[in-house]
Amino acid sequence: MEDRDYYKILGVDKNASDAALKKAYRKLALKYHPDRNAGDKNAEEQFKLINEAYAVLSNKEKRKQYDTFGSADFHQRFSQEDIFKGFDFGDILRDFGFSSDDIFSTLFGRGSRRKSQFGNFGARGAPRYEYGSPWGEGFQREVRAPRKGESVTYDLHITFEEAAFGAEKRVSYRRDGKLSQISLKIPPGISEGKKLRVGGKGAPGKNGGARGDLFFTIHLQSHPQFRREGDDLIIEREATFSQAALGAELEVPTLDGKRRVKVPPGTQSHTKFRLKNHGFPHFKGSGRGDGFVKVIVKTPRGLTENQRKLLEELSKEGL
Repeated sequence: MEDRDYYKILGVDKNASDAALKKAYRKLALKYHPDRNAGDKNAEEQFKLINEAYAVLSNKEKRKQYDTFGSADFHQRFSQEDIFKGFDFGDILRDFGFSSDDIFSTLFGRGSRRKSQFGNFGARGAPRYEYGSPWGEGFQREVRAPRKGESVTYDLHITFEEAAFGAEKRVSYRRDGKLSQISLKIPPGISEGKKLRVGGKGAPGKNGGARGDLFFTIHLQSHPQFRREGDDLIIEREATFSQAALGAELEVPTLDGKRRVKVPPGTQSHTKFRLKNHGFPHFKGSGRGDGFVKVIVKTPRGLTENQRKLLEELSKEGL
């Protein structure tokens, strides 16, 4: 389905109140009502779009989903029958003096003898579309066809080490209004924003359809010593001026334990030294990234009297 900006269709902004939505909807519905535009197919289509837009935006939950996912993703999650579920034409009929048979015949080319096929009716005899969209052909076939349930997504926060080495976690989530648990395997090397899918644990299907899927969006906790760049790890290690100038061997942390890194004489601040295969495992692949030790040359903030004298002597020597 093409992207549809429901706010633009109704001519309101995204912060429009319920009252503003209703006012805009009634104004446009009056303008494009089929009785005022007899034989005008464009007006009829616009009238349908107005009703579709209002059916979504006047429903708090559907509006929240539309605002969250955008038009394209919303229409992947909501079928036409979902959009019009519970939508009542009573306001239209009352404002324009139409009976339910009139609106049925004008919009859908169906007489009053067919109205019982569409299920329940709303207040004042207006049709209430509990089971599907009134637009389009083959409505009865769509209602009876099994439909897979909606997918459900949760956020899952894991530690840096769990992301690096993998883990098996017992995760709680809500299913059919009740708290349930599932054992979830975290594959090694997983990164921020990846989604793990568990089939058949989502919302119930319709008309005998299968349940939807359950997704967990991964979020990594920060680490006090490591920073991840792709599958590489950056490890910052401070060194004194004398260590950088004269050379030294520094002890640094890695995911596999402590390692010693040789710093050659004359090392400049922010120089990186590679630790091969000490990074993150490649996600769903073999091998690992590398570790990089970034040496930060530390300038002392306070000097003893003896240190000051020594540095002054070094300064005289051009250091």
